[in-house]
Amino acid sequence: MNKILKILTVIGIALSANPSGAEAAPDPENVLVLEVESGEIIIQLLPDVAPNHVARIKELTREGFYDGIVFHRVIDGFMAQTGDPTGTGTGGSGQKLDAEFSREPFLRGTLGMARSQSPNSADSQFFITFDTASHLDGQYTVWGRVIDGMEHVDDIKKAPSGSRSGEVDDPDKIVRMRVKADIKD
Repeated sequence: MNKILKILTVIGIALSANPSGAEAAPDPENVLVLEVESGEIIIQLLPDVAPNHVARIKELTREGFYDGIVFHRVIDGFMAQTGDPTGTGTGGSGQKLDAEFSREPFLRGTLGMARSQSPNSADSQFFITFDTASHLDGQYTVWGRVIDGMEHVDDIKKAPSGSRSGEVDDPDKIVRMRVKADIKD
């Protein structure tokens, strides 16, 4: 039973707050809507896990920073990486963030910050995992989870089979990314 409760906690279901078992609607201030060509990817932000990264991602999102940026590195079965305005994997917003490592596991649909070898080198680049990537646990900052639209993540154009770099020719892009609280119906 403890293992089941731990799993439910990891995916953000609060059973004690919602005894009916129906999922509570997440706070729109902590939800991103990432639009790609094939549809919308809904991301639950994790401010309790990585408050500084969540704040920075929301700041950049509200500035329109991510709109039009490509998924420059996409490795089938592993992850799709984006957030570099140059599309090369070497660019960023110019503001480094200190690591906020946690015990949050890299499961399918986890969002983590890309970084160089220095733990405190994350900037604006992030990735979404296609599958469990436990080798990343505790070494990269987890800041969100896909809660809807994972099929659109799966549809992101991947690098050719056997590509070591994951570099994508004619890559897919983020059409637009918004904080759900800012979207007026």
